[in-house]
Amino acid sequence: MAKKMKMITRKMMATRSDRALIYFTGLRMKREDFVKVAEETLDSLPEEFRIRIQNVAILVEDFPANQRPPKLGQRRRLLLGVFHGVPTTKKSIFSLPSGPDHIVLYQKNIEAVCSNEAEVREQIRLTVIHELGHYFGLDENQLKDV
Repeated sequence: MAKKMKMITRKMMATRSDRALIYFTGLRMKREDFVKVAEETLDSLPEEFRIRIQNVAILVEDFPANQRPPKLGQRRRLLLGVFHGVPTTKKSIFSLPSGPDHIVLYQKNIEAVCSNEAEVREQIRLTVIHELGHYFGLDENQLKDV
């Protein structure tokens, strides 16, 4: 099964891992619409955060590489997004360039934890914000309050 990836042409994003307990419902959003919601989330951030997000890409994939697609009615924990990169709190002017940081959103997992399009949109927003928290150096415990 070939994975589809789409890069959002933005210089923003971050993430670690966001998990949710789910029942797969089979809801499916067009990839273009999914990407647009992620872009709208970035555009809606306060300017003080937007200007601090640099050299970050958001990718959308169906599933993490090591996860099999869920089956109908199957209860399991799913990874919704992940941040790959160095948090801004760990970067230094002496650090060697390592390419852009990136956030990966797992579309089918996000859809699986939602029962309608409004929930998918909200979960995309929450996952992008969560992963940006990791970009800014927050850990899982600190992000529980966000």
